[in-house]
Amino acid sequence: MEEELIAKKDLLEMTGISYGQLYRWKRKQLIPEDWFIRKSTFTGQETFFPKEKMLKRVQMISELKDTLSLDELAERVSPQSVNKIVLSEQELISRNIVSQTTLRVYRAIDPSLKTFPFDDVLALFLLERLLKNGQITIEEAKELLNTLKTYSHKVYDKSSSLYFVRKMGVPMFLLVAQEVAVYFDDGVNVIEKIQLPSCIEALKATIGENNQTNS
Repeated sequence: MEEELIAKKDLLEMTGISYGQLYRWKRKQLIPEDWFIRKSTFTGQETFFPKEKMLKRVQMISELKDTLSLDELAERVSPQSVNKIVLSEQELISRNIVSQTTLRVYRAIDPSLKTFPFDDVLALFLLERLLKNGQITIEEAKELLNTLKTYSHKVYDKSSSLYFVRKMGVPMFLLVAQEVAVYFDDGVNVIEKIQLPSCIEALKATIGENNQTNS
């Protein structure tokens, strides 16, 4: 399914922000360059945005711009900011990021890890979601974690997606680095498609909320 787009003029009318604000936020890298999508229309070239992502980002900026500077907001939404995140096992549990069950599955793959950098936290967060929904077995979970541990650091700063599919009962996991159309043959059952940018933002928000509560 193609992502719904919103025209720039409709975005400005719907949110009440100005043209100047929009491009100031772009210069500060609060809004990614690849969200500005140029398309030909009957009136000429127009700018569109991914609607859901853009409305959430504008809402977040509008809610926080009076308490944080634009530079601080840019740091918060920057993909590179996740490189600073490292959590202990106790923090993962106390902040309700993962359950003991998810951690046990992870420990079966890597029993030596004492602290968890963001790549591992994201892998656990995604696994927790699939286990809670009852969509994945323990053995499949191990395959998913191996895939994420190997490749997630290459795609989390892009418009990427995780596909979980089965064909004749055999599970497969695909990490797609850019938002593209993916087609499968009739024998493939798509169990789940997860857009990683929205999961990353949700995870960062959870970590940030807990930091504020504990400060």
